[in-house]
Amino acid sequence: MAKPGATGLIRVIHATGYSMKGLSSAWRHEAAFRQELLLILLLTPLAFVVGKELLQTLFLLALAWSIVVVEILNSAIEAVVDRIGHEHHELSGRAKDLGSAAVFITLMMNLVAWGALTGRNLLHLW
Repeated sequence: MAKPGATGLIRVIHATGYSMKGLSSAWRHEAAFRQELLLILLLTPLAFVVGKELLQTLFLLALAWSIVVVEILNSAIEAVVDRIGHEHHELSGRAKDLGSAAVFITLMMNLVAWGALTGRNLLHLW
Protein backbone atom coordinates (compact mmCIF):
# COMPACT_ATOMS: atom_id res chain seq x y z
CA MET A 1 0.00 0.00 0.00
CA ALA A 2 1.14 3.50 -0.76
CA LYS A 3 2.19 5.78 2.04
CA PRO A 4 -0.47 8.44 2.60
CA GLY A 5 0.59 12.02 2.03
CA ALA A 6 0.94 14.70 -0.58
CA THR A 7 0.76 13.81 -4.24
CA GLY A 8 1.52 15.51 -7.53
CA LEU A 9 3.07 18.95 -7.51
CA ILE A 10 2.75 19.30 -3.73
CA ARG A 11 4.83 16.14 -3.25
CA VAL A 12 7.49 17.51 -5.62
CA ILE A 13 7.58 20.80 -3.70
CA HIS A 14 7.94 18.95 -0.38
CA ALA A 15 10.66 16.68 -1.82
CA THR A 16 12.56 19.72 -3.08
CA GLY A 17 12.38 21.25 0.39
CA TYR A 18 13.73 18.05 1.96
CA SER A 19 16.57 18.02 -0.57
CA MET A 20 17.48 21.64 0.21
CA LYS A 21 17.41 20.79 3.92
CA GLY A 22 19.79 17.88 3.26
CA LEU A 23 22.20 20.05 1.26
CA SER A 24 22.13 22.69 3.98
CA SER A 25 22.80 20.05 6.62
CA ALA A 26 25.71 18.61 4.62
CA TRP A 27 27.23 22.08 4.27
CA ARG A 28 26.86 22.88 7.99
CA HIS A 29 27.96 19.55 9.46
CA GLU A 30 30.29 17.86 6.99
CA ALA A 31 33.76 19.33 6.40
CA ALA A 32 34.49 16.72 3.69
CA PHE A 33 31.35 17.81 1.80
CA ARG A 34 32.45 21.46 1.92
CA GLN A 35 35.97 20.58 0.73
CA GLU A 36 34.75 18.34 -2.08
CA LEU A 37 32.11 20.84 -3.17
CA LEU A 38 34.77 23.54 -3.45
CA LEU A 39 36.92 21.12 -5.48
CA ILE A 40 33.99 20.41 -7.79
CA LEU A 41 33.30 24.12 -8.23
CA LEU A 42 36.91 24.48 -9.43
CA LEU A 43 36.72 21.41 -11.66
CA THR A 44 33.43 22.39 -13.31
CA PRO A 45 34.86 25.17 -15.52
CA LEU A 46 37.99 23.07 -16.14
CA ALA A 47 35.83 20.34 -17.65
CA PHE A 48 35.12 22.70 -20.55
CA VAL A 49 38.87 23.14 -21.10
CA VAL A 50 39.91 19.50 -20.67
CA GLY A 51 36.99 17.98 -22.57
CA LYS A 52 37.65 18.09 -26.29
CA GLU A 53 34.14 17.02 -27.26
CA LEU A 54 30.73 17.47 -25.68
CA LEU A 55 30.61 13.88 -24.42
CA GLN A 56 34.03 14.19 -22.79
CA THR A 57 32.96 17.39 -21.05
CA LEU A 58 29.70 15.84 -19.87
CA PHE A 59 31.57 12.75 -18.67
CA LEU A 60 34.00 14.86 -16.62
CA LEU A 61 31.17 16.93 -15.15
CA ALA A 62 29.10 13.88 -14.21
CA LEU A 63 32.09 12.09 -12.73
CA ALA A 64 33.18 15.16 -10.76
CA TRP A 65 29.71 15.79 -9.35
CA SER A 66 29.42 12.10 -8.43
CA ILE A 67 31.97 12.84 -5.68
CA VAL A 68 29.44 15.09 -3.95
CA VAL A 69 26.64 12.55 -4.40
CA VAL A 70 28.69 9.73 -2.87
CA GLU A 71 29.88 11.99 -0.03
CA ILE A 72 26.26 12.84 0.84
CA LEU A 73 25.37 9.13 0.91
CA ASN A 74 28.43 8.43 3.07
CA SER A 75 27.37 11.20 5.46
CA ALA A 76 23.86 9.73 5.62
CA ILE A 77 25.29 6.31 6.55
CA GLU A 78 27.44 7.89 9.25
CA ALA A 79 24.47 9.84 10.66
CA VAL A 80 22.32 6.72 10.90
CA VAL A 81 25.10 4.70 12.52
CA ASP A 82 25.81 7.49 15.01
CA ARG A 83 22.08 7.78 15.77
CA ILE A 84 22.02 4.12 16.80
CA GLY A 85 24.87 4.56 19.25
CA HIS A 86 28.49 5.56 19.68
CA GLU A 87 29.69 2.34 21.31
CA HIS A 88 32.00 0.24 19.18
CA HIS A 89 30.26 -2.40 17.07
CA GLU A 90 31.84 -4.31 14.21
CA LEU A 91 28.89 -3.74 11.86
CA SER A 92 28.79 0.00 12.61
CA GLY A 93 32.49 0.28 11.82
CA ARG A 94 32.05 -1.77 8.68
CA ALA A 95 29.19 0.44 7.47
CA LYS A 96 31.26 3.58 7.99
CA ASP A 97 34.33 2.02 6.34
CA LEU A 98 32.28 0.95 3.32
CA GLY A 99 30.89 4.45 2.91
CA SER A 100 34.39 5.88 3.13
CA ALA A 101 35.62 3.33 0.58
CA ALA A 102 32.88 4.44 -1.83
CA VAL A 103 34.08 8.04 -1.57
CA PHE A 104 37.70 6.94 -2.07
CA ILE A 105 36.84 4.90 -5.18
CA THR A 106 34.90 7.84 -6.63
CA LEU A 107 37.86 10.14 -6.04
CA MET A 108 40.23 7.62 -7.68
CA MET A 109 37.93 7.24 -10.71
CA ASN A 110 38.04 11.01 -11.08
CA LEU A 111 41.81 11.10 -10.78
CA VAL A 112 42.22 8.48 -13.52
CA ALA A 113 39.63 9.98 -15.89
CA TRP A 114 40.74 13.59 -15.44
CA GLY A 115 44.39 12.54 -15.73
CA ALA A 116 43.79 10.50 -18.87
CA LEU A 117 41.80 13.19 -20.64
CA THR A 118 44.21 15.92 -19.57
CA GLY A 119 47.12 13.82 -20.86
CA ARG A 120 45.37 13.10 -24.13
CA ASN A 121 43.69 16.41 -24.91
CA LEU A 122 45.99 19.02 -23.38
CA LEU A 123 49.41 17.40 -23.09
CA HIS A 124 49.09 15.18 -26.21
CA LEU A 125 50.77 12.27 -24.42
CA TRP A 126 48.86 9.56 -26.31
